[in-house]
Amino acid sequence: MRSLFDAAHACLRADTPEAKLARTFETAEAFARGELAMPDDAPGPEPIRMPGRPPRPRLVPPREVPKRGLGTREGKAAFVHAIAHIEFNAIDLAWDAVYRFRGMPRGFYADWVGVAHDEARHFTLLRARLRELGHDYGDFDAHNGLWEMAEKTAHDGLARMALVPRVLEARGLDVTPGMIAKLRAQEDHATADILDVILREEVAHVAAGSRWFRWHCAQRGLDPRATFRGLLAEHARGVLYGPFNNEARLQAGFDADELAALEAQAAS
Repeated sequence: MRSLFDAAHACLRADTPEAKLARTFETAEAFARGELAMPDDAPGPEPIRMPGRPPRPRLVPPREVPKRGLGTREGKAAFVHAIAHIEFNAIDLAWDAVYRFRGMPRGFYADWVGVAHDEARHFTLLRARLRELGHDYGDFDAHNGLWEMAEKTAHDGLARMALVPRVLEARGLDVTPGMIAKLRAQEDHATADILDVILREEVAHVAAGSRWFRWHCAQRGLDPRATFRGLLAEHARGVLYGPFNNEARLQAGFDADELAALEAQAAS
């Protein structure tokens, strides 16, 4: 029986969108059929490094990614490209969680294999829309912020669950409703419908981060609220922005104390 860890690593190494999507769908389906083992004696994970990526998009600092409005076809394509890039990164983030963090309950791997499958489907929808707008993935510059946080948290599953799903990816819960409203006001229902799907499913992805963050805290005898506040103060000063979508975040496993900590950190 093939190892889930080897299969996840192969997904991470895939360096074209076509290969990454194909391996992701194949691996998720094999896991669902019970064909991938999680051996206790598997070799440990390799040190974290950049996953397989196509030569484009060119990765630049966030401040160098051009800002384009939705009022032009080119601007709309750039917007869709930016979301597609987030989803492409999210595929690798999910597979790295599967590959890197060993000895977890089967439910952990089931959650993140499922997330990888969802993110690959989201990327497929966005890429198709991008092509309808006359472009393709790689046509616009992008940044590497999501993966940089994965590198910072590679040593600790607790920090990864707190800071990637519950901080960076949860940002989508805050901003996507406004994006959808703008797109519908412009009669771009095709793009808005895709974002509706993504928003609905990302609530469950952030909830998985909440669930496994609290699992790690319970294993270590840590208070989740105090631990989250500490991680925010240490790592998230430059990436927290309000306003927050409190309704969606409550559905995704945040509590009132955590939301108050987010508000305080963003205000500071």
